[in-house]
Amino acid sequence: MKILVTGAAGFIGSFLCKKLLETSKDEIIGIDNLNDYYDVSLKEERLKMLSSFKSFKFIKGDISDKAFIDNLFNEYHFDIVVNLAAQAGVRYSIDHPDVYIQSNIIGFYNILEACRYHMPNHLVYASSSSVYGGNTKVPFSTDDKVDNPVSLYAATKKSNELLAHAYSKLYNIPTTGLRFFTVYGPMGRPDMAYFSFTNKLIKGETIEIFNYGNCKRDFTYIDDIVEGIIKVMGKAPIRKDGEDGLPIPPYKIYNIGNNNPENLLDFVSILSSELVSAGVLPKDYDFEAHKKLVPMQKGDVPITYADTTDLERDFGYKPSTSLREGLRRFSRWYYDFYMKK
Repeated sequence: MKILVTGAAGFIGSFLCKKLLETSKDEIIGIDNLNDYYDVSLKEERLKMLSSFKSFKFIKGDISDKAFIDNLFNEYHFDIVVNLAAQAGVRYSIDHPDVYIQSNIIGFYNILEACRYHMPNHLVYASSSSVYGGNTKVPFSTDDKVDNPVSLYAATKKSNELLAHAYSKLYNIPTTGLRFFTVYGPMGRPDMAYFSFTNKLIKGETIEIFNYGNCKRDFTYIDDIVEGIIKVMGKAPIRKDGEDGLPIPPYKIYNIGNNNPENLLDFVSILSSELVSAGVLPKDYDFEAHKKLVPMQKGDVPITYADTTDLERDFGYKPSTSLREGLRRFSRWYYDFYMKK
């Protein structure tokens, strides 16, 4: 098969490509605009990880460039499309709205339009746990109302789900949206808490823990996320007609998370001990002196907690990496990548 992975130099995209290349004979075309939202050298390192695979081809380009996307689909006739390209980050969206509209709205529209005319077997796309906004009922279920986003980023991800539903209904395109819950691991995004905390602690700076430490996150290790995506890719929603003779939208939404929220203070404690064990920080490091409890930040939510019952039922999905094991692997990678040089 020919598989398109957008955002291939991103955290999830690169690990997905790597796993597909290791376990299948499919031809993987990866695209990314390599923007400088965070350190481009990290994106280049991920691509370097993929460069030894003969069935991988990287093309630099932006999903918001309609001509680029149209030409790409005309040339390759993809069997499966996995859209992971997006402008990420809740807090960044407050001060930089333009890039979110460009990438997450216009870019996703371009992907849908290309799928409309080229009809891949399946479009899988990234949504986010942020669509649940300030929901207080936990765990978050895909049956919950998600009409009250608390950030522009969340609003763009909800709009992706709505656009996908419309295109599934109108053009019978099988689409599956995945609401990701706090993905972490080696080579991750530097703006994520575990990574930015590490960078600050090394410099002797203070880390801020929001909501006075009363936040909970459903941390999901990258390998578990990739396993879930691959399972979903291989089983598209079935095309069928309703009683009116019109297509029932071949459309699905799933939560993909760990189904086990962790308190941020516990998370910081585990991260601290693993950073010391990996040699990233000295054994006598005074964590208490570098920790500050602060109020909730605009656009943030107190808890994310995934109900993954549907994904488990339909695909046998069950994350297996503990938070300690995941942070241990991150800490060792961090030492090798940043401190051995």
